[in-house]
Order: sequence, then C-alpha cells, then structure tokens
Amino acid sequence: MLHVGRSNTILYVDRWHDVVAFYRDGLGLAIEFENDWFVEFAVAPASFVSVADAARASVRPGDGAGLTLSWRVADVHAVRRELTDRGLSVGEVGRRWGADVLDLFDPSGNRLEFWSSDDPASGAG
Repeated sequence: MLHVGRSNTILYVDRWHDVVAFYRDGLGLAIEFENDWFVEFAVAPASFVSVADAARASVRPGDGAGLTLSWRVADVHAVRRELTDRGLSVGEVGRRWGADVLDLFDPSGNRLEFWSSDDPASGAG
C-alpha cells in the first residue's frame, strides 16, 4: 500500500497576489514557506496548499474549472461565520451526499469545498 506522509497541492495562478491574499487573509491559513513567487500554506498537520505565480513557473495554469480542494472540517457553519467575519462573500451552507457543504472560489476560479458530517464513515465529495 502506498503511504504518503505529506500532501501538497500546488495551484499555478495568474492572479498570484490576489490568490495569496485570499488564502492568507481571507482563509487565515498559516504560511509554512514563502519566496517571491511561491507560497505554501498549512491546511492540516501533513497537508498543504501552495500558490505559485504562473508567470514565473514552468507549469501553465488551468482555468480552475476542473479542480476542487475538498476539506472536511468539524463544523462547516462555524467556518462560514469565520469566513464572513474575515470579509469574504460566501453563499449559504447546502446539503450534498449526507453532509453540510459550503462552496467557495478563490480569485483564480479554483473551487474550495468545506464540508462536515455527523457520520464518521462519510467520505469526501
């Protein structure tokens, strides 16, 4: 079986400064590493999301339409309140596959899905 000790999703974006501000200020994620074109944010103890300036990278960005960062949280309603308090415009919490779900898009169009469920066996969507 494959054992992954650390996970990092890298987003290559055109609006680098706006996207970095979204994850740092809007979501309040802690910076694990940064330089002048790449910022890595801690999501969970061994899970990270990085934002790379596409203008300075060899990888070209997509349009964000095929990507979702799906994060299970203890209370999606509390997350919604926190994001609203941070000044983000977010929709209402909905219900999908037996879980409460909140969808949000970063400035480059990447979808974030926050979800919580009372069922400990529930998987991500």
